[in-house]
Amino acid sequence: MTQGRASFSEQLADDIVQLIRSESLGPGDVLESSRDLAKRFAVTTPTVREALRRLEATGVVELRHGSGTYIGPGIERSVLANPHRPHITRSSVIELVQARLVIEPGIAALAASARDAAALQRLEAAAATALQPPVHGFRPALNFHVELAAASGNGLLRETVEALLHVRASEQTEIRFRYDDRQRDHAEHLEILAAVRDGDGAAAEHLTRVHLTTIRESLDAADFGEAAP
Repeated sequence: MTQGRASFSEQLADDIVQLIRSESLGPGDVLESSRDLAKRFAVTTPTVREALRRLEATGVVELRHGSGTYIGPGIERSVLANPHRPHITRSSVIELVQARLVIEPGIAALAASARDAAALQRLEAAAATALQPPVHGFRPALNFHVELAAASGNGLLRETVEALLHVRASEQTEIRFRYDDRQRDHAEHLEILAAVRDGDGAAAEHLTRVHLTTIRESLDAADFGEAAP
């Protein structure tokens, strides 16, 4: 009986995801109420709430008490973070930067080739996030490097970078703490943005590599202490 209920709840969760996509809802948009969803799918309200809790666990929706249900960032993800991963270490933080060094310079060159106007506007807005002080648990609404991947015009590359930063969110937050030169970070983002806007793929690739190499070097010199050997 329990297994049958779980399967029904899973199917309902899938149906809600299909509804979200069919109505072109995105992160931050409001989902209709549990009562309205129950009427739409001809189920009970508690059953809807159970399905929504499943979706909340993967970040597809956010349940805000007294406000309603909102679409979460997980609606665009196919890779989910493991909440039981080991604590971050120096090695795991540097590993993230190394992975980004392999992937992102080429993405920047592709973005310069695409030169999509709407994507460039989002990339420009995202550049300002470098000036925000790092806060544990805080994720900028627009991440420069995710938007750079989006500007490439390749959805899989955008998803890859977003997923990488999501599954290693703790390491990424640590990077923002360790590399705390906000003005330099911002200036380097603006240089990359300018190269992409100018359609200079070689410069965009080079500047992105230099930017990430600078971050890597700051991590090499950082004292992680006993908490992150």
